[in-house]
Amino acid sequence: MMKIFYFTATGNSLYVAKRIGGELYSIPQMMKEEQREFEDEAIGFVFPCYGFGVPRMVSEFIQRSKFKANYFFAVMTYGNIAASGLKHMEQIASKANIQFNYTNEILMIDNYLPGFKIEAQLEKENSKKIEEQLDQIVSDISGRQNKLKRKGAASAVISKAIYKFFIESNYDVGDKDFIVQDNCNSCKVCEKVCPKNNIKVETKPEFLHKCDRCYACIHHCPQKAIHLKSEKSNARFINQNVKLKEIIDANQ
Repeated sequence: MMKIFYFTATGNSLYVAKRIGGELYSIPQMMKEEQREFEDEAIGFVFPCYGFGVPRMVSEFIQRSKFKANYFFAVMTYGNIAASGLKHMEQIASKANIQFNYTNEILMIDNYLPGFKIEAQLEKENSKKIEEQLDQIVSDISGRQNKLKRKGAASAVISKAIYKFFIESNYDVGDKDFIVQDNCNSCKVCEKVCPKNNIKVETKPEFLHKCDRCYACIHHCPQKAIHLKSEKSNARFINQNVKLKEIIDANQ
């Protein structure tokens, strides 16, 4: 048996978790539950790379919980450079007495709108060989391989500095650069997909300033009514193997 805890905004990490298999648990959902102790033969975490590190919600969940397993693994999705994000995960997990048997990263489509044009990312999809990477990861975990993905000391130093500057210094204020256009039709999809309960919609979205910049609200808006001041393009991304309902169910 195996439990996988995942965090997803546009579906990449959920798709990876589904492919690995086992019992899937959404971290945003688990943060709302009282249960904080988990046990299984194998326990894994699947999450996106944020600023060369671990998303805050993933970090908080691990540090507030207790885990018991014979085999621990972590898989980090990323779209450009992963740097030492998995090293950051090891450090966080060690505080919860978790020693990983297996860690790996998988190059996928990057949804980070301030940094990348989604059109350009989609053009690179075939060259990223996502399914080939995923097949190997699934095989490794099924076979209970013992292997840690490691980078050099310089990568760890750079990753820590970038994470502190881009992530820790901007906790909660990620929504300050959001713009809602007049074509918003109050459908509330943005409210439903937000993992932080940061959005309330009456006529237009109201942002409550506890945003982690996952951009689920922007990418899933059916009207493309939510924008970033600094976005590189108007295109949006949702993993084609994941349905909107699955994102809503995961983040409600």
